[in-house]
Order: sequence, then structure tokens, then C-alpha cells
Amino acid sequence: MHMFFEQLFNGLTIGSFYALVAIGYSMVYGVMKMINFAHGDLSTLGSYVGYTVLVIGGGWVTHILGTWAGIAVAITAGMIGAGIGGLLVERIAYRPVYKAGRLPIVVSALGMSIFISNGVMAVWGPRFQVYPSNAISSTVLPFLGIKITAVKLITLVISVVLMFSTYWLIEKTLFGAAIRATALDKDTATLMGIDFNKVIRFIFFVGPALGGMAGVFVGLNYGRIFFTMGWGYGLKAFVAVIMGGIGNIPGAMVGGLLLGVLESLFGGFVSGAWKDVFVYTILIIVLIFRPTGILGEKVAEKV
Repeated sequence: MHMFFEQLFNGLTIGSFYALVAIGYSMVYGVMKMINFAHGDLSTLGSYVGYTVLVIGGGWVTHILGTWAGIAVAITAGMIGAGIGGLLVERIAYRPVYKAGRLPIVVSALGMSIFISNGVMAVWGPRFQVYPSNAISSTVLPFLGIKITAVKLITLVISVVLMFSTYWLIEKTLFGAAIRATALDKDTATLMGIDFNKVIRFIFFVGPALGGMAGVFVGLNYGRIFFTMGWGYGLKAFVAVIMGGIGNIPGAMVGGLLLGVLESLFGGFVSGAWKDVFVYTILIIVLIFRPTGILGEKVAEKV
């Protein structure tokens, strides 16, 4: 039973990575009806920015501010770096081809994915980069008879808080209503005084920023990062979006957490080598019986 709870908690931690990246996918799709395939690589960029902050001057950030304050600075820097990267991607790669149809946008997105991953390799090198050990707390907390590291608990708590904060912002605030109106009908929303470009800037900053935070958490939990990891996490996040319901932010959250739990449980009790096969099998089953995802695709109806 202890092993079950350990794998369950590990799965929730991994699922929080997927969910944070998946929210960015859903936000962009909900407004633009496009998939930002460069999104996973932006999370990699965030992880490297966080890594850079932690190793500046041999770790003076954590030395001066303390371990957790240094981690907070690294997370913030990773989010800002990924967010700025998202704005640049939208401005350079997507905006010039918005009117050209969906295929050119997909090709441009894939091109940006390759460009970002290779840019990260050129700046930080092709080898694994190791997060400083002094930035990772070795504190172990007893919970339900199992031992959980403090960094995993913090990862899960912060991720869940930010996920629900994003949901609240979009569903319960005036600016969120503007985002939903833009997703419903861009032209009418513009006539009603909504700044379409402001909405675009928001989703292309906040979505990648959440992914950047996920990237920093990956480094903190696993101790190392590499320049191609964004493709794998981005692909799993895309699966989570499909499972939960594309364009549906709660669906992205549920899909990401569920995907992480299923992957962890199967890897722990059956076979780690076949866990990806199991995950995609579950995806196929979900699509057969629930084509719009577990919570359904978020589609606004015009009346």
C-alpha cells in the first residue's frame, strides 16, 4: 500500500508538469483555434533560464537569499523568460501567417520548435545541465506513512494553486470574459471594444509562463535538464489536452494529472518500458468512447 501511495504522489507531481503545459495549449487553442507546437520548447527555455539564475556566481542567489527564496527567484525568472519567448514566437512566427490558413501556422509552429530547441543547445550546450544540489531541499516529510520530499510537495501545491488561479481569472473576471468573448467571435468582440491584440499577448505570455514554471520544477525534481526535453513534455501535455477536452482549461488540468498518475502507476507496478504504450492506449480508449475528451471540448455557441 505504501508503494501505491508513493507512486500516486509521484504521478500527481509528474501530472502537474503536464497540466501546466497543457493549460497553455488550451488557452491558445481556445482563442486562436491553433496548436502551438513550440509550447513545450518554451518550457525548456524557462527551465534553462531558471538554471542560469541558480548557477550565477556559483550560486550566490541562493547563498544570499536562502535556498527557497533563491528557488522562488529562479521560478519567477523561468516564467518571465518563457513568457517573453512566447510573445516573440507569436510576433515573429504566427502573426505574419494568421490569414494564410491553418497549415502554414502548423508548419511555422514546428519550425519554431526546432529553432528554440537548437537555440537552447547553442547557448547552453548539448549536454545535460545539472541543477545545483544546494537548490534542492533534501527535507523529507512523512505523509500517510510514506516519505515525500519537500520539493515535490511544494511543486504540487504551487502547481495546483496556479492552475486554479488561471481558471478563476478566465472564468470569473472581467478580463476573462473578454478572453471568452474573443474566443467566441473575434470580430464582434473587437466591435464591442475588446482589444484583440491585448488578449493575444496575454495568452501567449501566461501560457508559456506556466510551462516555464513546469520546466523549472522538472529541473528541481529530477536534478537535470536537456535541450530536447520540451518535445517529450509538450507531446504528453498535448495528449493530456485531448484526454481532458481541447480548449477546456479544467479538462487540461484533469487530463494532465490523470495522465501523470496512470503513467506512474503503470510504470511502478507493471513496466516502465511500456508505460508510454499504456498511456496512448488509454488515449485511444477515451477517444473511442468520449471523442471530445473527459470534460468535453470547450465550444462556445453563438446565439
